Amino acid sequence: MFGALIASLDNPEVMTALVGALGMEGLDERLEKAAAAEAMDPPDYLATVVRSFLEMASDDDFVQLVGIMNRAEDPGLAAVRSILRKTVLEQGTL
Repeated sequence: MFGALIASLDNPEVMTALVGALGMEGLDERLEKAAAAEAMDPPDYLATVVRSFLEMASDDDFVQLVGIMNRAEDPGLAAVRSILRKTVLEQGTL
């Protein structure tokens, strides 16, 4: 299921539902601003950020991600939330 979610992140409807489900205040506006700065649509930006993390993550990053997913009620949602926190929120991109 996580793979299907990752594959569909550039779908605007999926992104809208995901952002709402993540419960991260102001995320939609922050995604729009960051995407505009990169001359991208928000769904494409979100997909690029998450996919890039998965392509470049270290073994430690994956171990942490698997642990988060194992403890979560919704593993895919928890994984995306964790990736966004690690890649963009902590770095101040969003």
